[in-house]
Order: sequence, then C-alpha cells, then structure tokens
Amino acid sequence: MTWLRALMLLCLVVWLGGIIFFGFVLAPAVFAVLPTHELAGNVVNRTLTKLHFMGLVSGCVFLLFSILYSRIKLARWQLFSGTHVLLAIMLALTAISQFAVIPRMQALRQNMGVIDNVAPSDARRVEFTRLHVWSTQLEGGVFIIGLGVVLLTARRFGN
Repeated sequence: MTWLRALMLLCLVVWLGGIIFFGFVLAPAVFAVLPTHELAGNVVNRTLTKLHFMGLVSGCVFLLFSILYSRIKLARWQLFSGTHVLLAIMLALTAISQFAVIPRMQALRQNMGVIDNVAPSDARRVEFTRLHVWSTQLEGGVFIIGLGVVLLTARRFGN
C-alpha cells in the first residue's frame, strides 16, 4: 500500500509542481531575459505543451492508482469519489487548453508573424490576448482544483 500511495503523491507533485515552476519561474524568466516576445513565446509554447502532457499522464496514472487504492483499502470500486471527480475536471481543463486553446493561439501567431510588429488593436492580436487569458485561467483552475485533490488525498491517507 505504501508504494501505491507514494506513486499517487508523485503524480500530484509532478503535475502541480510543474504548474508552479512554469507559472512562477519559467514564463516570467523567459519574458524578462529573452529579447523578443516571439522568442519567449516559442519557449513558453514548447514547455507548456510538455507540461500539459506531463499533467495528462500524471493525472491518468493517479486516477488509475487511486481507483486501485480504493479497491484494496475499501474492498470495493469507488469510481466517483470527490477526488476522482476533481481529477477528471483537471484532466478535462488541461485537454481543453492543449487541444483547443493552444492550437488556435499557434495559428494566430503564425498568421501574425512577429507578434511585436502587430498593433495591439489588430483583431488577430486581440483574439490572441483573449485566448491567452483563457489559457492562464484554465491553468490556474487546474492548479486550484489540484490543491483540492491534495487535501482530499491527505485526508484519505490519514484514515
């Protein structure tokens, strides 16, 4: 049982730790250090994609192990616990960001060329900014819900 709990916690650490590192360290640093928004955006785009896939894999593994943990500990399948529902929401928000929002942002970036040369009032840049806000809110939502999963998991392991 200890190994199962450890793997579940590792999944949460990887996912939420990645979000913290990305949002508070990587993204601000590349926009502060690199000479153009274009270069910084390229780095952020690549790393965000990797973060999302880490989250999707970690979330699926956590969900699988959590269901298995319930089966072993409670001697029954517990598919729709609060933890599992929250985790499914986290997975859905991550998938929406990765497969719906980011591709639209990438298409707009390609269409605009160098984003720094496009007027802030340009419809493409306005749409890009709107999608960026959505992307940030989705990531923040995943993080906040993830904190809920951490709390529920800690309570569960305390029993």
